[in-house]
Amino acid sequence: MARVALMAALTAVGAQIAIPLYFTPVPFTLQVPMVILSGLLLGARYGALAQVVYLLLGAAGLPVFAQFHGGLGSILGPTGGYLVSYPFAAAAAGLAFGVVASGRRGRAIGFGTAFGLLGLVAIYALGALWLAVQAGLSAGEAVAAGVLPFVPFDIVKVVLAAVLAAAVAPQISALGVARRRSA
Repeated sequence: MARVALMAALTAVGAQIAIPLYFTPVPFTLQVPMVILSGLLLGARYGALAQVVYLLLGAAGLPVFAQFHGGLGSILGPTGGYLVSYPFAAAAAGLAFGVVASGRRGRAIGFGTAFGLLGLVAIYALGALWLAVQAGLSAGEAVAAGVLPFVPFDIVKVVLAAVLAAAVAPQISALGVARRRSA
């Protein structure tokens, strides 16, 4: 549970590293690597749970969303689809948890990147769909405003998350095994 809480907190911190963009309501943030790391480090179930906790904190009004926003208005607003997608994205990335935690670095980075990109697709799909509905945009306009400007940077963020996870996950996994043995 501590790891779930930590990943929810790191997602909140990543949200505050935000750069508003004049041409879209979607800011550039560091939420994506935190969401992907949630899955890669905790697995599908607990990674998704970390993101559900993050969403519940924000829905309750805590200023954990980008630019210190919180409340249901953020979830129901134009960028709400991105937020709602986070548990699904973490779950998708978490499908690589076993390989990432195995300690075989090259394979872990490859699988982590591949499943992290699958999570990124979930973020983009739900985010652009919600943006189109909330902002009254066509699908093409929503993709142009809420996906295309972010693709190159988000791919780099996913790869960096996979590299970090490949370095850290074997140690986290070993700690969990050691604790279970001593209990």
